[in-house]
Amino acid sequence: MAEYIYQLPDWPKLTWDQQGLASQLAAVRHRQGRLIGRMQALGFPLREEAVLRTLTEDIIKSSEIEDEILDRSEVRSSIARAVSASTRRHCRPPIAKSKAWWR
Repeated sequence: MAEYIYQLPDWPKLTWDQQGLASQLAAVRHRQGRLIGRMQALGFPLREEAVLRTLTEDIIKSSEIEDEILDRSEVRSSIARAVSASTRRHCRPPIAKSKAWWR
């Protein structure tokens, strides 16, 4: 069974090895940078699919922590709609300003 942070005996007085944590975070950040570089080499549809999969997994796993089971296809559909709406809103081509007829 998974142990949650609030179930630890010393909660909320937690301690950690700062040097060990910093080196692990640095390694993860390096790998993240390499992954971002690889994703930038992909075409937009593949990159969009990867983001959609990652967000779906994040939401599914987060809901499981709260003992809530979500339907993966519904989550994916909701994210796709939100991303699509956001993309349309932020990526509209600029409206050309026409010159006034009196100028």
